[in-house]
Amino acid sequence: MDGRPMQRVALGVAYDGSSWRGWQTQPGGQTIQDQLENALHQFAGQPLPTICAGRTDTGVHALAQVVHVDAPFERTEYAWIRGLNRYLPDSIAVQWAQPVSVEFHARFSAQRRRYTYLILNRAHRHPLWQTRAGWCFRPLDETVMQQAANLLLGEHDFSSYRSSECQAASPVRTMYQIQIHRRGELLALKFEANAFLHHMVRNLVGELVYVGHGRRSLSDFERILNARDRTLAAPTYSAAGLYLTGVTYPQELIAMPAQSDDLLAL
Repeated sequence: MDGRPMQRVALGVAYDGSSWRGWQTQPGGQTIQDQLENALHQFAGQPLPTICAGRTDTGVHALAQVVHVDAPFERTEYAWIRGLNRYLPDSIAVQWAQPVSVEFHARFSAQRRRYTYLILNRAHRHPLWQTRAGWCFRPLDETVMQQAANLLLGEHDFSSYRSSECQAASPVRTMYQIQIHRRGELLALKFEANAFLHHMVRNLVGELVYVGHGRRSLSDFERILNARDRTLAAPTYSAAGLYLTGVTYPQELIAMPAQSDDLLAL
């Protein structure tokens, strides 16, 4: 940097993750972070590192990933959006931009995160949903799935739904809400928590699917949660159906743009 005062900018980024190896930079450049930082380099004429609200895995999508970047110049919000989208591939696009104070941090300032998981619930798979939704060929009872989901509300040790590769210091998380909706052959499972463990949502979806088609009872579901043993729980569900749909921050740090996270309405 050349010593000019820095401006911190928050960006809202949406992406189709099906062709990318997740968020975090890797050799070869086939990640969302690599593509965004490449666009920033071309836009700014110099490297600009990024910090995101939550690192998504290979194949996972986002409607509302939040990123911050420190730039040695000022640009209008319109210039940030149009300038970066010019250099981004079609599957990644900046949706909004706004200047923020240096107290704002995309990851550490986040209070809540929201994910939605889409399940295509029909007898036969459909190629148009292959990279957009998980698939379950058995009929699912969304009412009993919601009853099971309600048992997850509040603060719990989620070790039964934690990846063996998870690096979080604690398995304890607070789940604020889970809502399960059906529209025709599509189920949307919406999760909101203070934070999520690695593969936590996809592991919970697998267990809720077991409940939905009768393989697990509600008492089984509760027992597995309390056992804190990953080996007892259902397999991890496909990444294809997972979407990061929102992040909540203190209002004094950022005025988040209003946007819908209803995937069934898209």
